[in-house]
Amino acid sequence: MIEQQPISIGFSPCPNDTYIFNALVHGRVPLERVRFSEPLLEDVETLNLWALRGRLDVTKLSFHALGHVQETYTLLQTGAALGRGCGPLLVTGTRPKVASIADWKIAIPGACTTAALLMRLYQPAWNHPVVLPFDQIMAAVAEGRVDAGVIIHESRFTYQQHGLHCIEDLGEWWERSTGLPIPLGCIAARSTLGPEVHQEIDAAIAASIRWADAHPDEGFAYIRSHAQELEIDVIRSHIGLYVNDFSRELGDEGRAAVQELLRRGAEAGLFSGPPHTP
Repeated sequence: MIEQQPISIGFSPCPNDTYIFNALVHGRVPLERVRFSEPLLEDVETLNLWALRGRLDVTKLSFHALGHVQETYTLLQTGAALGRGCGPLLVTGTRPKVASIADWKIAIPGACTTAALLMRLYQPAWNHPVVLPFDQIMAAVAEGRVDAGVIIHESRFTYQQHGLHCIEDLGEWWERSTGLPIPLGCIAARSTLGPEVHQEIDAAIAASIRWADAHPDEGFAYIRSHAQELEIDVIRSHIGLYVNDFSRELGDEGRAAVQELLRRGAEAGLFSGPPHTP
C-alpha cells in the first residue's frame, strides 16, 4: 500500500450505515491504495453541513445536499440508501390545525436533508419549516409544538406508538410521480481524490456489505451500540429496508432516480447549477 495521509470518512450512526461500514472500519476489508482515518459518526444533517464546508474526504450525504456540492464531491456507486417503500413520512397528531398544509409549521430533520427536499417538491407553496434533530420530531408533533413532521430512519417503525398518523408517504408520492425509486442518501468522495481512488473506495464498500451479508450476527453489537432504537426487530427492519441492491451498486435505475431528483430540485430553485450526472 502506498504511504499517504489517511482518508477522512464519516457516516451516520443509523443501522444501515453501521451495517454497511462495519467490516471496512474494523479492518475486515483488504485495501491496496487507500487507508482511512478513524470514522466520524454523526447525524446526516451534520454530515451535510460538513460537506458544504468540505470537511471530509468521504462522507454520507443526503441526495439533497449532493445538489449543493456537485463541484467538489463525486457520487460513489455503492453505499446508497435508495429504494421503494422507504421514503420519509409526513405525520401529524390529533390537535386542530388550519386546513391548508401550505400554512402548517412542519418539522424537518435538517434543511439539507432529502426529507426537506421532498416536502418542498410535494407542497411547493409550503414555507414554514421548523428544523429539529430527527429524533425530536415525533415528540414535537405529539406535544403540538408543530403541526406536523417529516420523519425518517427508525421513526418510520415507531410513530404510531406516539399517537401519530401518516398523512403522506413522501417516498410513495415520489414513486407515483416518477415511476422511480426514491434516492435518500449516498456516499460521496472528494472529487480531487481521482477516479482510481474512487473505484477502490467503491470496491471496499461493496466488500464491506458482502461481509455484513455473510456475517449478519457478528457485527450486531457494533450496530446496536450506535442505534437510536434498541429493539432488535426495529434494527433488523431498518437494515432490511435501507440496505438493498441499490446499496450494493446504484445501477441504471438508481442513477436515473438520482438524476431526476436533482433535476427537479434544481428546477425548483433549491440548489443552483446543472443536475449531477452520476
